[in-house]
Amino acid sequence: MTNSVADIEDAGCIFIIGSNTTACHPLIARRVIRAKEKGAKLIVADPRNIQLSRFADVSVNHRLGSDVALLNGMMHIIIKNGWHDVDYIAARTEDYDALEKSVSAYTPDKVSAITGVEPKDLEEISRLYATNSPGSLLYAMGITQHTTGVDNVKSCCNLAMLCGYVGVHGGGVNPLRGQNNVQGACDMGGLPNVFTGYQAVADDAVRKKFSDAWGADLPATPGLTITDMVPAM
Repeated sequence: MTNSVADIEDAGCIFIIGSNTTACHPLIARRVIRAKEKGAKLIVADPRNIQLSRFADVSVNHRLGSDVALLNGMMHIIIKNGWHDVDYIAARTEDYDALEKSVSAYTPDKVSAITGVEPKDLEEISRLYATNSPGSLLYAMGITQHTTGVDNVKSCCNLAMLCGYVGVHGGGVNPLRGQNNVQGACDMGGLPNVFTGYQAVADDAVRKKFSDAWGADLPATPGLTITDMVPAM
């Protein structure tokens, strides 16, 4: 996350894409609701109707795998209407001309044909996100777990930078991981191949350090992942 969880409450607009936030991150969802109560706009983009869709100013159901087209379409509309942050782009980004050229083909009608989202809804979510500063963009596995996951994330970052929302309080690009506290569990060593702090089990020096600290002999071979456990049974 480029911003803290607490920052979410101070957003002017929250854009949630590819995250069933109430189900997987209930405490963060509560921050979203608090921001909404303070007057923030809320946009939800998900192939399904999720719980937060009920609270959204606009909720769109784009087709599976059409995230890049949706985000490029938003950038096209934002640039066309002059809603992008020209000063921020000049001072803190590179290759804007290449981005503008890339998204120029993503007209509302073309994006609607790809995503299934009506052009008027594309216009509205673009306007809400770009004109209610600062904008906080939240995403989870619905963005990353695709063959185009890297492009999805890059598009999220491009959208946020286009509007000047990275490096500002209440804004940012904020990935939520898959479930609540999976990041903390992994940081603490809740993985089969590493100790705390992602230090490799197979590294002799690392293993000795933890053996001495814990007063126990530790195995030199990594454990099994869930997908490895089933055939090993």
